[in-house]
Amino acid sequence: MNANTSIKYRLVGMSFFQFFVWGAWLITIGTYCFNAKGWTGAQFGAIFSTLALSSLFMPALTGIIADKWLNAEKLYGILHILYGVVLFYVPYVNSPDVLYWVIFVAMIFYMPTISLSNTIAYSILKRNNFDVVKDFPPIRVWGTIGFIVAMWITNLTGSKANANQFVIGAIAAIALGIYSFTLPKCPPQKSISKGASFVEMIGLNAFKLFANYKMAMFFLFAMFLGAALQLTNMYGDSFLDDFRNIPQYADSIVVKYSTIIMSISQISETLFILTIPFFLKRFGIKNVMLFAMIAWVLRFALFAYGNPSEGLWMIILSCIVYGMAFDFFNISGSLFVETTTDSTIRASAQGMFMMMTNGIGAYLGSKISGFVIDTYFTTNQSKDWHGIWLTFAIYSLIVALLFALLFKHKHDPKALTGASH
Repeated sequence: MNANTSIKYRLVGMSFFQFFVWGAWLITIGTYCFNAKGWTGAQFGAIFSTLALSSLFMPALTGIIADKWLNAEKLYGILHILYGVVLFYVPYVNSPDVLYWVIFVAMIFYMPTISLSNTIAYSILKRNNFDVVKDFPPIRVWGTIGFIVAMWITNLTGSKANANQFVIGAIAAIALGIYSFTLPKCPPQKSISKGASFVEMIGLNAFKLFANYKMAMFFLFAMFLGAALQLTNMYGDSFLDDFRNIPQYADSIVVKYSTIIMSISQISETLFILTIPFFLKRFGIKNVMLFAMIAWVLRFALFAYGNPSEGLWMIILSCIVYGMAFDFFNISGSLFVETTTDSTIRASAQGMFMMMTNGIGAYLGSKISGFVIDTYFTTNQSKDWHGIWLTFAIYSLIVALLFALLFKHKHDPKALTGASH
């Protein structure tokens, strides 16, 4: 095996376990809270907000540390080991209030590793003269595969309703942490001049990107799309499961296998990631992100009109479209940050992209959507899912139209091709 192939395999391993350690419990923690612990929806719902809250500050903070003071792969390893240790504690928690804080601490350690894993992969690929636009997506696809494999292992070992799901995640996280110390070194750029300002010294230069119209617009729309990102994660499975309340659909495959049907979304992701190099070079970042926004409109609209019988194709097509909606925004956005920002603030800029999407955007999306659903679409505990999904579709359409008008970017295929240097 030549050195270049070896590097790719090592990054594939990192990517696979990066999302494996999350997928082991993220989709099934609800089943654990409801079935094993008997907690209420409100008690469980608060736990999900920890993902967004930790993303508000940790990715940007760790990006600054990786840019200025500590090797990215070492910081990454330390965070995963700490995350694994916290997961080991979860089975001993018997109060929803305590679990909220325990998961919050776990997310403080985990969420920044998503953008850090991108920074490490980009750094190693570039140093070895790979083209990140072409070579990163086939590596990143293994992250989604890792997430799916972890879901299946949790289900097949009978762990989805007990605390073993956290033990599975913890063991893999600590193993990944130790493994990351063996990765090629990714030292800080350390380019602080003698007369540097306090802002430069503490690594807040990335916030200067907001002074650039194009980057400011990019981060603003990253926030708007980040709000849409959480909606199907939060409500998708409940929506499909609610069809059991309609007699003609009560025994349908959609109700019986709602989680498996929702996993078509993740499987679709693995396919769309591989098309990103082609689409980015052919159409450019603006059009690719516009495709993502249109895909979000379709994702929600197809759910609005789908049902488990003659409308089953709409539900399945919605799950397939999700792959484009998620990847063309998340992965392409990360590549855009990588190819348009100065090398000295790249880790910070990746952290900021993560903060705008999974932090501010996701937090506002979860809070505002919850208020809108409770106020306008819930009667006697019954939800008007058609109205809910239609509202989300209209929101996504407005965001897409504004993006088309306000985001100015001239596509240069050579700039993307030269991203390896």
